[in-house]
Amino acid sequence: MTLDSTTIDTRFAPFAERMEATGLQQAAIATFRHYYSELLSGNTGSIAEATIEPAHGVPDLTAMADMREAGRQAMDKTVMLKLNGGLGTSMGLERAKSLLKVKGEYNFLDIIAKQVLTTRQQLQCRLPLLLMNSFSTHADSLAALSRYHELPSDLPLDFVQNKVPKILQEDFAPAEWPNDPDLEWCPPGHGDLYPALVTSGILDHLVEHGYEYLFVSNADNLGAVLDLQILGYVASHRIPFLMEVTDRTEADKKGGHLARRRSDGQYILRESAQCPDDDLEAFQNIEVHRYFNTNNIWLQVSALRELLAQNDNVLPLPLIRNSKTLDPKNTSSPKVYQLETAMGAAIAIFPHAQALRVPRERFAPVKLCSDLLVLWSDVYELTEDWRMAVSPLRTLGPIAVDLDPTYFKLIDDLQARVPEGVPSLLRCSQLKVRGDVRFERDVTISGDAEIINPSGEQLVVAAGTVI
Repeated sequence: MTLDSTTIDTRFAPFAERMEATGLQQAAIATFRHYYSELLSGNTGSIAEATIEPAHGVPDLTAMADMREAGRQAMDKTVMLKLNGGLGTSMGLERAKSLLKVKGEYNFLDIIAKQVLTTRQQLQCRLPLLLMNSFSTHADSLAALSRYHELPSDLPLDFVQNKVPKILQEDFAPAEWPNDPDLEWCPPGHGDLYPALVTSGILDHLVEHGYEYLFVSNADNLGAVLDLQILGYVASHRIPFLMEVTDRTEADKKGGHLARRRSDGQYILRESAQCPDDDLEAFQNIEVHRYFNTNNIWLQVSALRELLAQNDNVLPLPLIRNSKTLDPKNTSSPKVYQLETAMGAAIAIFPHAQALRVPRERFAPVKLCSDLLVLWSDVYELTEDWRMAVSPLRTLGPIAVDLDPTYFKLIDDLQARVPEGVPSLLRCSQLKVRGDVRFERDVTISGDAEIINPSGEQLVVAAGTVI
């Protein structure tokens, strides 16, 4: 269904009023209007299997060894941008996830700050750190970084992403929840990076200060370190947009994958929310769709600015329509749509966008307490240049840890069950825990291990136990 502009403006007017009253700028409002019109027109954002084909011929980072010098030459024009808007509510947190201690006394932001300062010293370059915060993470994150007096640069240390109204499914009107008005709003996904760079003025700052490349990644992914080979590849070939991808495993089959559009051969990103139910089997086939998006993205600033200018600062990213309840904790609250976009989906609209296959080590995000347990363990260590690296003593591939969510879902639960230290997982390939289990000090787990406790009592794994 195609709607005329007057009809869309009339339906959108209440949303525009709310957004203006909250202080959101026109670029953010215009972007949301674009996606609202897509919703009214019946666009679900779905991408059918018949319209795409698997991504073949993706170049590999291992072939980029000769790009280091080009990367070194481009370092002084490069910015490290971290997406830092998440609160980690699924892990029981009420502040920025990046403030979680991840190795000893150091949290994510500590390690990131030390990486930046070390790189500046080693390569004698500017390398600003730039955070995209949410309203919820802005104050705490800047306070945590204030101890690093050398960190500020000729760019602001952060900018704040936008927020958008939730939409009632019943009549496509703005959702109202007087008992907690904050629940009437939601984040628009990390695709908001592009309008937020405009509304914050950061894009103009980048141009004014001579920055040409953005390396963007999630703050909770300490595997995403700045790589001279990748930077050199981007700079040498004038690549406007590059997505780092890595091989999908069974554990990744529900995540977004890379593909090519049949109509023109352009790379695209397809998220699970964009897959029709009939195509789920093909979506999850890791032999067909081999690569998934690490959310490590490299952007050429001039290309981004040009593309935004061509589209009146509204990048037409594929819509992700998420169906939710207005109050996430109240299943009887009204059903709403949350309109989101994915940052990586911009690979579909940048002419000559590219993908690059990288090692799994560049993707180590913390989404669950099981992920955090691995980083706490001896599987990873901090190097002298503050990189979180797999221990050279580990001879196995990626570890798979599956902790019982009933007892390990929240960070307090995890801490209570490893009070004297995390078990050694250096020689463990897979760990599955079911039931209530607590580990005392100096426990070692090797190989494929399962710990099953069907009783209602807590099982204590005694100090010094080898499993």
